[in-house]
Amino acid sequence: MQLNDCLLIGDKGYLSADIQLNLFDEYNIKLVTPMRKNQYNYQQQPYIFRKSRKRIETLFSQLCDQFMIRRNYAKSFEGFKTRILSKITALTMIQYIHQFVYHRNINNIKINLI
Repeated sequence: MQLNDCLLIGDKGYLSADIQLNLFDEYNIKLVTPMRKNQYNYQQQPYIFRKSRKRIETLFSQLCDQFMIRRNYAKSFEGFKTRILSKITALTMIQYIHQFVYHRNINNIKINLI
């Protein structure tokens, strides 16, 4: 799948001017990143981008904290894929139950289901 003519929300690690210029010149992709402490001439991101980033960051922190996604003792690549997929599937199911059964915020996964 090739991305063209779009807006990409990136991390602070992708703040390189070379990367941003390369993405824009070759694929017409505008890379939007959060502000670094020492960054000058920064334009504030729209609220919808900040809200989207917060949801993504919350999801990744939950995968790391509650599901211990960094701790993986798989012996093969197939085992690695299976473990990662099972952790992501479990998180997705909990979010689904929160949203459509209990009508709660989907990111509050520490709350008991019952």
